[in-house]
Amino acid sequence: MYGFVLRVLMNIAGLWLATVLISGITADTTAALVWAAFSLGLVNAFIRPLVFLLTLPVTLLTLGIFILFINAAMLNLAAWFVSGFDVVGVIDALLGAILVSLVSWVGSAFVGDNGRYRVMVVERRRRD
Repeated sequence: MYGFVLRVLMNIAGLWLATVLISGITADTTAALVWAAFSLGLVNAFIRPLVFLLTLPVTLLTLGIFILFINAAMLNLAAWFVSGFDVVGVIDALLGAILVSLVSWVGSAFVGDNGRYRVMVVERRRRD
């Protein structure tokens, strides 16, 4: 549960950054942004794996580039569920999906598989 909450917080940060930087992605209220992040988490958990599996031949033919379009479609689907959060256009959805993915990727570097913060310990070697 803790890991899911951290992932939703990363989605909130990524979606907020997308609303700031991309003119075609808007959130009317903070609550709409939070619900959009929660919706995006659910869509990515349940619908995205099925879509990925169904489009696997196209993904292989495009050497993985089609995953960007899948992510953009999932962002549009999350926006469809939440009133007050809008994504206008395919290019804006692609840019937003890339931005949310980058923020999530950077955030995942600090969160382990079990949802806890990774502590990067650098061990200093003693000189004898």
